[in-house]
Amino acid sequence: MPEKSHPDPLSLVPRPLEVTSEGPGGLTLTTATRVSADREAQGTLVWLQRELGAATGLPLAAGDEEDAQIRLSVDPGAGLGREGYRLIIDSAGVIVVGNEPAGVFYGVQTLRQLLPADAYRSTPLGGAEWRLPAVSITDAPRFRWRGAMLDIARHFQPKREILRFIDLLALHKLNVLHLHLTDDQGWRVEIRRYPKLTEAASWRTESQVGTSRPPVFDGRPHGGFLTQDDIREIVAYADARHVAVVPEIDVPGHSQAAIHAYPELGEVGEIPVGTQWGVFDEVLAVTDNVLEFYKNVFDELIELFPSTYIHVGGDECPKTQWKNSASAQQRIREEGLADEDELQSWFIRQLDDHLTKRGRRLLGWDEILEGGLAPGATVMSWRGEEGGIAAARAGHDVVMAPTASSYLDYKQSDSPDEPVPVGTLLRVEDVYESEPVPADLTEEESQHVLGAQVNLWSEHIDSQRKLDYMVFPRLTAFAEKVWSEGERDFTEFEPRLKHHLGRLDAAGVEYRPLDGPRPWHTRPGVHGWGYYPDEAPPEQGHAAG
Repeated sequence: MPEKSHPDPLSLVPRPLEVTSEGPGGLTLTTATRVSADREAQGTLVWLQRELGAATGLPLAAGDEEDAQIRLSVDPGAGLGREGYRLIIDSAGVIVVGNEPAGVFYGVQTLRQLLPADAYRSTPLGGAEWRLPAVSITDAPRFRWRGAMLDIARHFQPKREILRFIDLLALHKLNVLHLHLTDDQGWRVEIRRYPKLTEAASWRTESQVGTSRPPVFDGRPHGGFLTQDDIREIVAYADARHVAVVPEIDVPGHSQAAIHAYPELGEVGEIPVGTQWGVFDEVLAVTDNVLEFYKNVFDELIELFPSTYIHVGGDECPKTQWKNSASAQQRIREEGLADEDELQSWFIRQLDDHLTKRGRRLLGWDEILEGGLAPGATVMSWRGEEGGIAAARAGHDVVMAPTASSYLDYKQSDSPDEPVPVGTLLRVEDVYESEPVPADLTEEESQHVLGAQVNLWSEHIDSQRKLDYMVFPRLTAFAEKVWSEGERDFTEFEPRLKHHLGRLDAAGVEYRPLDGPRPWHTRPGVHGWGYYPDEAPPEQGHAAG
């Protein structure tokens, strides 16, 4: 009788729901191995042939269901749950069944982990035996939203790096890429109706280095943007890997770049694209023309992004300019609003109405609660759990992303060797052990928690190598937290994580070693900040928490 057990501590990440060892046997992949898929699983078959074929050098040719050794299929009646799958391997072959196409894809991701780590290389090294153990796995995710936010506004990441990031999300069974496309320091997406957004607002003259006071700048222009065709390619690439791409256009604060391109959007006329990190008084005006401008922007986004959710930011919007603005004060009187907080809520509600009419749902940072929450809004809780708790209790859906457990730009140790250390300490184990669902919610209220995500703000992340260092292996710990059911024990997870690092090595990921940074990871002389008794946090903006 097969024995049910926890997964081999040196194998699978995230931990599957149920693993049954089938004893000796298994399947060795050879040049004769054939693969097949039903119509709905064809996309995963193509992915498998391309990725695993490249790593192993095996043709993995398509065959009929009768003669194929690896068979993929979608069966909604299999009772596997949303995104669930069953993977069975024995000497006769491999069967992967998914409740939906995404489940088949995740089953194949697990299959790849059962092979040697070289299965993550781009070309065969020779001499490997591609043997799969005899095993039966039944699995499904805990949460429907398993996301990561990539800020390409502060430091731009070109298309090739975004595609690579999507592959790494898919490797970890994550299914949402939240792209932060605009901020004070740059506008990163082509809007054809408003060409100055990329002609003028997509680059800045220089960038602040670290958080020194007074600020230090590098004197080097920085910029870049994604064309609409780039976006279409990214979205299609992500869709093939069952990753939804959620765009964010941040309003009404964090809008210096847009105001630079079109000064009539702001309250004070011409301003430069931001070069310093922080929260600034410059905000959008609340006129009909500004609303029309952004409705047009969101209409173009809707054509590019099929995601149900469209993120409108809504965070860190100072009210100073509105208090001194004749048009803002007139709007408050005309709409019968109590104050500037309600004015921001009114602004967000106009966008919520617009997106709802187009079949989409508005998503915003938890500041959109202030002054009243728009009826169709979903809240992303970042300032602790409080915003998520309030929204869930009011019957709104929530994505949890509190700074203390979700901000991957935060420092990974208290060592002075950490590059540009900011924020509070967030180690791999801290990410792993934190709980996405607030304990204060009732069982009914907790149903509004769609899931969680980690956020990578890029003020101090100016290259793909630094991105890898900050993201991994903390993203691996997060992936298990949002995928796997049951209690989490870091001492059980750590051996599997160490084994998983071999896969990341093979995939070319320059992660932070568990024992600390290498000399080339450090940034001597570039100062960060943290919460210490003698140091108040500066106005560093959203990344600062």
